Amino acid sequence: MLIIPAIDLKDGACVRLLRGAFDDVTEYGAPEAHLDAFARSGATWAHVVDLDGARAGTPIQHELVCGLARSSRVRLQCGGGVRERTHVSALLQGGVARVVVGSLAVTAPDELREWLCEFGAERICAAFDVRANGGGWEVAVNGWRQVSGRSLTDALRGFPPGALKHVLVTDISRDGALEGANAALIRDLAALRPDLAVQASGGVATLDDLSSLAQAGAAATIVGRALYERRFSLEDALAL
Repeated sequence: MLIIPAIDLKDGACVRLLRGAFDDVTEYGAPEAHLDAFARSGATWAHVVDLDGARAGTPIQHELVCGLARSSRVRLQCGGGVRERTHVSALLQGGVARVVVGSLAVTAPDELREWLCEFGAERICAAFDVRANGGGWEVAVNGWRQVSGRSLTDALRGFPPGALKHVLVTDISRDGALEGANAALIRDLAALRPDLAVQASGGVATLDDLSSLAQAGAAATIVGRALYERRFSLEDALAL
């Protein structure tokens, strides 16, 4: 399982939100310093989100993101406000290794499938941010502020086997809360769609969480607040 340290960008700074709330922000300094530390620790990828873009529904910090991609020694997987083909193209041309597309994966899967064909399944990751609802998982859109009315299972039907490779699933209720990862969600998804490389996000607090996600079938795990608050080191996570 790949460990991918995360950087969320707000107003140019590295921050973490609690359960996606923009009024519950903790700042952790300059993103450049964190990317350099990730590289020194042995990471090969980092996950970078333009929170301002996610909130606005259009790119806000792509110039900064592309600058980070060009200067960093790790490959960047980036998202936040990606709604148009030109957004994807600009990020890839700017040095980003993989673009994360969230809301559009739910609202316009046909369009996203066209981008996957054009740019390649390795260059795009579809992100689904979910909340528990009646025993299932409902997908949220537009920076987690709106419910889509669609279940995760239903949303994935827009991407039959062979159309998509990388999927990022975030349990919103656990994101930034350090309350433990949702291994059951990942296990169910990996069993339902073994064709997908599932990235887990939300709630990781201990090395045991990482072990549970690996056993559940996660191809990668996004780790954020646990690293910044020194619950464990990135070196230990990578060694695990």
